[in-house]
Amino acid sequence: MSAVPALHIAPPPFLADPALRAVLAALPGARVVGGAVRDALLGRAVADVDLATERRPQEVVAALRAAGLKAVPTGLDHGTVTAVADHRGFEVTTLRRDLATDGRHAVVAFTDDWQADAARRDFTINAMSLAPDGAVFDYFGGIGDLRAQRVRFVGDPATRIAEDYLRVLRFFRFWARYGAGPPDEAATGAIAAAVPWLGRLSAERVWMEFKRILAAPDPRGAIMLMAELGVLAAVMPEGAAPARLAALVAAGAPAEPLLRLAALLDGDAARLAARLRLSAAERTRLQALRAAPSLPAEADDATLRRALACEQREVLIGRAWLAGGDAGLLARLTAMPTPIFPLHGRDLRQAGVAAGPGMGALLRDLHVWWLAGGCTGNVREELQRRLSAMRGGEGMMPSQDGKNAPDQFAD
Repeated sequence: MSAVPALHIAPPPFLADPALRAVLAALPGARVVGGAVRDALLGRAVADVDLATERRPQEVVAALRAAGLKAVPTGLDHGTVTAVADHRGFEVTTLRRDLATDGRHAVVAFTDDWQADAARRDFTINAMSLAPDGAVFDYFGGIGDLRAQRVRFVGDPATRIAEDYLRVLRFFRFWARYGAGPPDEAATGAIAAAVPWLGRLSAERVWMEFKRILAAPDPRGAIMLMAELGVLAAVMPEGAAPARLAALVAAGAPAEPLLRLAALLDGDAARLAARLRLSAAERTRLQALRAAPSLPAEADDATLRRALACEQREVLIGRAWLAGGDAGLLARLTAMPTPIFPLHGRDLRQAGVAAGPGMGALLRDLHVWWLAGGCTGNVREELQRRLSAMRGGEGMMPSQDGKNAPDQFAD
């Protein structure tokens, strides 16, 4: 089943991609669907391109291989085949309609009805399809909603949300990027009613969507709306401070999700990281951003050098943004070279220091001396001075058991 196109546009530049053209040529009648259509209509860059077709999965595989293209049966039960052309993959999905849903998974049946397939999608702006000649098919008013900067569910919002409660968070992700003006009342009412069900979602899926919300160019409106509807408290029961996030965005800080999460969080970072199952790298960065206050804007160069020697530059810059983003401090932290402690154990061995706890203690002591001097002192000269003093009987070297013992270098 087809329909009259809602409008025709000049084929967007991404359709000239030879790899995509090869896949479309192998599958006559296939259309581009989803986000690529939405972004093409807005004149935005198109990243991922997904296709839909009336053909059954096995027919898709056969057609691709007949055209000399690789076909990977990514998810045949749900109708998805990945077409590979020029070492790049394009997902091709057979038109489907839902038979049953459970809040996350759906039982589907294949169809040749493009409108039935579009009816499965979450928002009207994501439910359009585009033919290779520039014909745009729009069954639910997505073009009008896109122009009005309105994010609206396809059909009944409560029904769409009950099919997959992650759509609550997806609403705010798309609202942050495409919405303006008052939000759709039917959508917000259904979202507020669905808050108790968000606990059914896996932590990984929640963090995936929440991270995308925080990565939006300006997530302030979406976060405030989440707070008003009770969604933010469900996602961050540790506590949230939207005003701090607003201040960070207003200061012009980079659109880094973890930096924004550090500003928004008003509770225990370790607990949130564990609950949302952040990766080890994400957990470490979040905790480091909140572990200590920023350096004062008037800090001297020695203080900055000490900080750079002991902490990652990105963390120090992030803390500066969280403290208000003083331009002078940020510029200095960005431009100042990272001091590197110039000694290693091998240097002490070459100087005649025996391996063991004594060497480690001496190396740590020299590192403390170097930091205290603003990371500029000549550590090798200080090492020789200390060794000379020890050999002259003026000092003691730690022994293997960590206690002070007579200098082993003394005559």
